[in-house]
Order: sequence, then C-alpha cells, then structure tokens
Amino acid sequence: MDQDTAKRLAAEAALLHLPESGVIGLGSGSTAAPFIVGVGKLVESGRELLGVPTSKASRQLALACGIELLPEEGPWQVDVCVDGADEVSADLDLIKGGGGCMAREKVVNQASRTNLIIVDDSKLSERLGERWAVPVEVLGFAHRCTAAELAAFGTPSLRMGRDGPYRTDSGHLIYDLQAGPIDDPEHLDRQLVAIPGVVETGLFVGRVDRVIVAGENGIRELVRR
Repeated sequence: MDQDTAKRLAAEAALLHLPESGVIGLGSGSTAAPFIVGVGKLVESGRELLGVPTSKASRQLALACGIELLPEEGPWQVDVCVDGADEVSADLDLIKGGGGCMAREKVVNQASRTNLIIVDDSKLSERLGERWAVPVEVLGFAHRCTAAELAAFGTPSLRMGRDGPYRTDSGHLIYDLQAGPIDDPEHLDRQLVAIPGVVETGLFVGRVDRVIVAGENGIRELVRR
C-alpha cells in the first residue's frame, strides 16, 4: 500500500469518530488534508460541524471545502481534534512538527476533549527519536544563543526553506534536534521548553487518546492505556 492510499484510508476511518454536530480540530499536513476534505463532504451533506484549523494551509483548505471556522483567537471547546504525526511511540507519544505547525497544533490539542491521530504504519517506532528529530520552534531573536543551549541535548540544525531559514505561520524559526532514541520524552520536553527563546517543541506526551494506523493489513486502532 502506498502512503497516499494509507493516509486516505486513515482519514476515512477518523471521520467515523466525529459527532453529528460540534467543533472539530483540523490538523495540518498531507495526512490531515484528506480528513479536512472528508469533513467538508459531511458539512455539505448537512452535518453541523465547525472547524478550528491548526495552520494557514489547513484554514485555506477548510474554507475551500465549505467548512465554517471559529475565530482563531479562541477560546474554543473542541469536541475532537484529528491530526497526523511524524513518529508514534509504543506509549502513543508523538513527535510532530515536520510541517512546522506544532505550536498551533499543541494549542488546539490542549483545547480538545478527544485527540485522534491518523498515520500510516511507517510512523510507528518503539521509542521517540528512533526515526525523527525533535522540531523546536524558537524566536528569531538570538536564535544562535538558543541553538547553543539546545546543543546540550543533541545536535540542532536550523531548518531551511527555499529562500532562507524556514519560518512558521507565527514567524518563528525551527531547529531540528537530533537527540537519538529518547528515554523520557516528558522530561526532555520540560527541559527544552525551559530554555529562553524556545516557543514550543514537537514532543506531544500524554496528549493522544487514539491512533488510527493504516497499513498493508488494513486499519487498526491503538488506544491509550
């Protein structure tokens, strides 16, 4: 099964977990995109679903699909948030931020009663950091100072875009921190966030209720113990 097919099947499975009416957190990236399209079709069929997007790209797609969006200032009471992930550990903790939206994603995650993650089976690992670096969103001001502090925990690399350093939707920079397999993601997250200049990390610890995994053997659902 190719990745695009797996993402579509996982997105379709996530649609079955939505309420008849309510507020839906709309994740970011290529995995969340088919889910947003699916929500648009539900709205077109008469379902009363409002959206809270986690990125500018998701906002544009949701509007194109006819989904009414709540003001981005909040506050919101999100019934279900559906998003993708770059890596999922055996404990159902996550690394997110490959698309550069982890700060906004974490805000919507926090505001949601239920958090649902959709991935293909290539994103699964035993421990976080086995497959993916930890994205760290930082202020542009003195970012080299922040990078020097990050170096105590691994090897930080400034993420680059086509025209220079990559900028998030909020105008910040991202350092991808190669930390290797992480024994205690929660502790590492606390240490990184405590560094002046760090806005947010891509470590999502204890923030997921259910993971929908698509693979060669079909769809399976992992539920946090």
